Amino acid sequence: MGQDSMMKGRATMTESTEQETAEQDHVLADVVDGLGLLTLNRPHQINALTRAMVTELTRRLGAWREDPSVGIVVLRGAGDRGFCAGGDILAFHTAITTGKQHEFLSFLAEEFQLDGLIATYPKPVVALMEGLCMGGGVGLAGHASVRIVTPRSAIGMPETHIGYSPDVGGTHLLGLAPGRLGEHLALTASTMGAADAIHAGFADFFIADDGVDDVLAALPDLVGLPPADVAVALEILLGTRAPAGQLASDAAWIDEAYAGEDVPGILQRLDASAFPAAAQAAAAIRANSPLATQTALQAVRAAREDAHLPSALARELRVADFLMRHPDLPEGIRAQIIDKDRTPHWSPSDHQEVDPQQIAAAIASA
Repeated sequence: MGQDSMMKGRATMTESTEQETAEQDHVLADVVDGLGLLTLNRPHQINALTRAMVTELTRRLGAWREDPSVGIVVLRGAGDRGFCAGGDILAFHTAITTGKQHEFLSFLAEEFQLDGLIATYPKPVVALMEGLCMGGGVGLAGHASVRIVTPRSAIGMPETHIGYSPDVGGTHLLGLAPGRLGEHLALTASTMGAADAIHAGFADFFIADDGVDDVLAALPDLVGLPPADVAVALEILLGTRAPAGQLASDAAWIDEAYAGEDVPGILQRLDASAFPAAAQAAAAIRANSPLATQTALQAVRAAREDAHLPSALARELRVADFLMRHPDLPEGIRAQIIDKDRTPHWSPSDHQEVDPQQIAAAIASA
């Protein structure tokens, strides 16, 4: 090998090593006073998840499972914008527009496995859901054994807004929400504040904006307690009343409207409702993908019937495979994330043209 070739090879190796190191730095792991601290560290992207991050989180949790120096795991996000904005949507778009759907589907399978691992982890997992917590962020924090929100928390499953359906176990959480609230949140792609997230079952309790350091200071004394006892102790020590939410008081019209058989039926009920918020909900649904909203409706209802996270995750993977084969998903990402013109051209554009039977057949288990 000539000198130029050797130098080029070394440069390539250096760049590869630097990239690998940078990706590893996107998850910071520390063990302090019995706490395993996992920090998502992509603050400029609001800690959006990459495959490397999912792999590293899985590896760390596996290593700490039997590690006696770790008694409680803490999930948190770097920066002041949020815990996690979700998955890497641009990577999603690239995969489905370059014929690499199966590669991305394998990433989703790995991510869903991580979400299931957190839900069944033998040690308490405390999630600090500060700021934005969307999509993939809910997959991490929403299945933790102790889920803490603050005044800055903004939590949601916005997938139907881009032609997709809630995943990462989101349909399971939505299915467990009171009444028909799960359908409402999925179809409108609404964002919840702290009180609404607690009411919907996405979070456990509320702390003051300056209470995170107090949580970290209190946790070492709780090492060795079961997850439920850690949650109770923290809530007693640090919990406070969240500012009033809206969803609990909206339960009557939500439950009536979302009892409709399908999305057109739900829209008809919303249009007939005397509540102004119902009209706002109808407008939000009509702005979202008709195919995605009908798919999400079926997925949430199936998850409610199962009330079983592994079944929901398996179904969500089938839903992902189904929706990745349709034009609404790349179009939704283009309109909302890439070009930001906010004018997606859905296909079909009319909710009446969506065939619920086709969806049911596509996402049914073998």
